This record gives sequence, C-alpha cells and structure tokens, in this order.
Amino acid sequence: MRPLLIGIDASRATLQQRTGTEGYSLQVIREMIALDSPHRFRLYVRGTPPEGLFPDHPRVEICLVKRPRLWTHLALGPEVRQSDLDVLFVPAHVIPWPNTGSIPSVVTIHDLGYMHYPDTHRFMDRMYLSWSTQHSASVASRVIVVSKATAHDLVSLHNIQSDKVRVVYSGVDELLRPQADQQHLESVRELLGTTRPYILHVGSIQPRKNLSRLIEAFAIVHQDHPDLALVLAGKQAWKARGIFQRIQTLSLKDDVILPGYVPDKHLAALYSSASVYAFPSLYEGFGFPAIEAMACGTPVVCSNSSSLPELVGDAALTVAPTDVQGLAKAINRVLSDAGLRDGLIQRGLARVEQFTWQRAAAQTLDVLIEAATC
Repeated sequence: MRPLLIGIDASRATLQQRTGTEGYSLQVIREMIALDSPHRFRLYVRGTPPEGLFPDHPRVEICLVKRPRLWTHLALGPEVRQSDLDVLFVPAHVIPWPNTGSIPSVVTIHDLGYMHYPDTHRFMDRMYLSWSTQHSASVASRVIVVSKATAHDLVSLHNIQSDKVRVVYSGVDELLRPQADQQHLESVRELLGTTRPYILHVGSIQPRKNLSRLIEAFAIVHQDHPDLALVLAGKQAWKARGIFQRIQTLSLKDDVILPGYVPDKHLAALYSSASVYAFPSLYEGFGFPAIEAMACGTPVVCSNSSSLPELVGDAALTVAPTDVQGLAKAINRVLSDAGLRDGLIQRGLARVEQFTWQRAAAQTLDVLIEAATC
C-alpha cells in the first residue's frame, strides 16, 4: 500500500487547558506520529501551536487556517475539500458541514450525555451536540467511539449503522504513576493549601459530574472522619453556582477545597496523595479520571452508569449515581478496610495496563487506513 496523506483536525489539541477530549486529541496525534509507519500527517490548527507540542518530524506538516468563528465549517471544511488528502481524522466530534467532499473521513464520538441527561446541558449546546453528532456520524466513513457503552448509544439513539462503528479505548498518560517524590507531593499540598487527608474529584464543576450528591455523601463520611477534606479540582462550568450553594447549605465551606483547574504537571501527585478517588458521574463516554486515579495507585469509588463499569471492571467499588447513602458507605469502606483498599489499588494498577496511548494510536491508524482504502 502506498503511503497515505492523513489530515487531522488538531485544533482541540492546541488548547492550553485540556480536559478529556482535548487530552485525547493531543495524545492520539502524538502517538500516531511516533508509530513506525510510512504515512504523512497534515495537522490543521487555528493558531500557531506552542513549540514542542507536536513532534518535529519530516512526515508532519502544520497547516495554519485562521478564522475567528465557525472555524470547523467555514475554514477547515473548504480547506479540506480542495486538498489532496487521502483521509481526514476529526478527534473531537464535529466533521465540517456539509461534508468533506470526496475525501473519506473518520470522527471520534466521545459521549452522548446530552441525550441521557439533557438538563445538564444548556439548550443551545444540547441542540448543537445533537445535530453535530448526527451529522458527523452519518457522513463519516468510519466512526471511532471510546467505549462499548458509547457505541451502543450511538447506534440506538442516533440510528447509526453498527458496521461502521469501531471501539478504540483511550489511554493513560505515562506520567500518571504512583508518586513518591516528596517535593512533588509537597508542591500539591501547597497548591491545595492543606495537609489534611482528602477525597478527590477531578473534572469540571458542573451538574453532570453529580457533585451535589458527592458533597452530600461527603457530609455523611465527614461525621466519622472529621479530619478529612473533599477536593473538587476543576474549572467552573455551567450551573456551578448550585454546587457551591450545596457546600454552604451543608456547612462544609471549610472542608471542601476548590483549587480550580490543576495543570497536568501536578496531576500525578494530586491523585497519589488522595485517600480515595470519588467519581459518581451521571454519564461518561470514557471516564478518564477514574483510570488516571488507578494508574496513580489511588483506590476508586465510582458510579455504575454508562461506560464506567466497562472500564474499571473489578478494580473499583461501584454504586448507583443517585444513591447518596451507598456512595458514603463505599467511601467509608475504603477508608476503614485496609485489605479492601490494598486490593483495589493492586487491581487498579493491573487494570490500567490495558489502556495505553500507543495501542489507541495504532488502532486509530488502522481505522484511518480502512476508511481511506475501503
């Protein structure tokens, strides 16, 4: 087979504050370039990427496409349709409208939470997500999803042909490993402003993360563990005010720590220092934080919804996301039972070995080749 010219929408990968989708984009791009393949890559970006963000490689070119608004449809789309690409890869949901012309395309759909929990999304966001997911999955030659749960949702809720859907699990950053370096651990304590033991949650402060119920469960746990704090690490998102009000109502202002967005360089120490990682999310296409916590040797309690049971297996305690008492009980079990705690840690470390970005990149490249040659 001749070498392919693969175009990639790299716009999300260049964002400074990366959450799940942005991190996925960056890691898959980096690892795909690093593979021993003959294929060339053209990375489409909205602004000049920071030096060193992408590998400096003779098979890689950066294509800067400027436009302030509607970049995907009014800038990327025309650029791709007149290009010499063999295939376009969009790692973050949205293929240009109306399509990519004669060029095959592959899109990654990360989750369909807006279908299951519409009230956790703004009306206009929900409408755009519904339209863009239906459009992208319909016009794409192949659709990558990050879990079997998302594959099921895409086929059943958007009526997408199952024979063009491919499940490719995401990976875990190799820097996320158990931390013993005291300097790193102390730097996180300084960031948090506390030396107290803590329960951790990492993710945007928003209703879909089910944080009000986590705060209620923490209030129960706190009765038996008054020295314990709850750390909610993440940037404020839509409807965060209601979550902050819950903290005030339960008189937990001095016990809930809100450090905001935590840079990647601090994450391993943040996870490693936690007594428990609690992740009661209502819906996740791929629950990155649960897997990341396991990789850092932290026991996990998470919800039994969407993709999470599929990902954590027997390496975490799972509870119904609406069961506040059950969540508190599970957290208390991990805090009080050393044998259970150690077992979860060891099973978690073993479990995450199957989630590597090298594997995800190789499988993604296989899908791109399939789309380009079918």
